[in-house]
Amino acid sequence: MFKGLGSAIGVAAVLALVGPAGRNCDASSDAYELKRQSMVERQLASRDIRDRRVLEAMRKVPRHLFVPEEVRRFAYEDFPLPIGYDQTISQPYIVALMTQAAEPRSGDRALEIGTGSGYQAAVLAELVDEVFTIEIVPELCRRAAATLREIGYKNVHVRCGDGYAGWPEEAPFDVILITAAAPRIPQPLVDQLAEGGRLVAPVGKPGAIQELVVYRKKDGRLQERRLIPVRFVPMTGRVQEKGGEDGL
Repeated sequence: MFKGLGSAIGVAAVLALVGPAGRNCDASSDAYELKRQSMVERQLASRDIRDRRVLEAMRKVPRHLFVPEEVRRFAYEDFPLPIGYDQTISQPYIVALMTQAAEPRSGDRALEIGTGSGYQAAVLAELVDEVFTIEIVPELCRRAAATLREIGYKNVHVRCGDGYAGWPEEAPFDVILITAAAPRIPQPLVDQLAEGGRLVAPVGKPGAIQELVVYRKKDGRLQERRLIPVRFVPMTGRVQEKGGEDGL
């Protein structure tokens, strides 16, 4: 999660299965709709977000439903927001940038490490066939699963636990997004990335400036492309015990 974006990493008990069709957005009012459209035009399209499918997904997903009511009026502003448990939801631009960098396609299967509020999973759900997302903070995990289910996302599967080991029984994945920072990418996640797949993650020491990196698997090896400096909350769980020693 972007400095504030909610969560860490997990694998344990499957909580929910939730996708695009039949959503009950309760987009509340025209006011939120107008704010969302303005967010896309001012914060995304006016910068370097060019993927039309990503822009359309950002136009559709009701971001305000993924944040606590007390900060809902700021849901479409250009900064992260607290979601509890010392976590935040990333600013819209970072969500869009990571999504665009992952090049999600219809028919893809995606894995997200660090569900947080569930917002990034919802954006991905608009663009791929299935999303598998893991959250280490139990309360956030349950809340995100409930929000996704209530809105109507039937193609998002939520699991509570440590995402260090990924979701091996559902691998391989065409897209993997990691929303918390670690010195290295855990080897199990590298192994679960499909040939030709894209993995996007902030890489670097927790508490310091990291780099947002895009990895693509080609002939079984990873090629990397560095995007921008970022600051995300640290990945917790087993990755801290391992110290990032076994991985990319």
